[in-house]
Parts: sequence; C-alpha cells; structure tokens
Amino acid sequence: MANYLIKPNKCPVTWDRIKLLIFDCDGVLTDGRIIYGDGRQDMKNFDATDGMGMMLLRQIELPVAVVTGRTSEALALRCQDLKIEYLYQGISRKLECVNKLLEELGLEFENVVYMGDDWNDIPCLRRVAFSAAPAGAHEDIQKQVDMVTKHYGGRGAARELIDYVLTKKGVYERAIKSYIKSVT
Repeated sequence: MANYLIKPNKCPVTWDRIKLLIFDCDGVLTDGRIIYGDGRQDMKNFDATDGMGMMLLRQIELPVAVVTGRTSEALALRCQDLKIEYLYQGISRKLECVNKLLEELGLEFENVVYMGDDWNDIPCLRRVAFSAAPAGAHEDIQKQVDMVTKHYGGRGAARELIDYVLTKKGVYERAIKSYIKSVT
C-alpha cells in the first residue's frame, strides 16, 4: 500500500502535453466555508479572478473539469456561467471519476493538472502530471503536491495556477490577446 504521507516520485512535466485542468470545489474554488440559507440552500463565494482565468483557458481551448464530493446548485450555476463543460458533483471516489473522464476524452494522467486541498483529492493529486494545492490546504497535502499557491482557495488560487500553466505552456500572452480581442 502507498504511503500517503510521502510525496510521490513523478516524471518531469511535458507542458505541451497538458490538455486538461481539474479542480476540486470547496477549499479550492471557494474558501471552503459552507453556508446554509433557508431551506438548506447552500451559498458559496467564488473569486472573479479565478473566473477570468477559466475564460483565458477557453481562449486556448484548454478544457476544465470540476470534481467535487458535495452537490451544490451554486457550483452548477458558476460552472454554467463560466461554460465549464465537465462538472461532477457528489463524487466520493474522485479517482474513478477522473479515470472515466480521461477515457472519454482520450487522455492520460500525464495530460492533467489537478488542484485539490484535502485527503479526498490525494489519489488524483498523486497520479497527475502536475498537482497543486491552495495556501490553506491541509499541511500534509501541501507536502505532497508540486505547487502550493500563495493565494488561498476562493481567493485567487485557481487563477494563480492557471497563469502558471499558461506561462509554462508558452501561451499566456496569446490567451490574453485572444480574450481582449473577444471583448473589443
């Protein structure tokens, strides 16, 4: 059995082979707080800069998936607003879900960047080409990922990772120019 307290050895990332970014929701796209309103409606805070990052990814046709253990109408609406095509909610076995998604898309783990913040993300974080966690993620999780962002979940962590990936792929400027052209 794998020792989940030790960072796995991975091959160096071949950035031009990265074809998919996957994010957890609570603690990554949000600050992790769960607020219940009337009728058990849950409310979440999302960061606009993370949303802009998702729009930049769309400019270079790099798809995004969200795989989360909880189910939330707020998240479904956010994904709809950002045109995130792959949303999986109520997933207790994230690795199994990601395996099915990769099979559907004809991709391998070496094509994936994944951002998560807790133990339920570890099976995926350990398998992908590049793993990240936001500042504020559990300390043991931070020790196992390839990057810990300076920003907290729900406070720009996803955007920081997106900018990093776009830069490493050599397409940051192209994504910016394409976005600006699309809004002028």
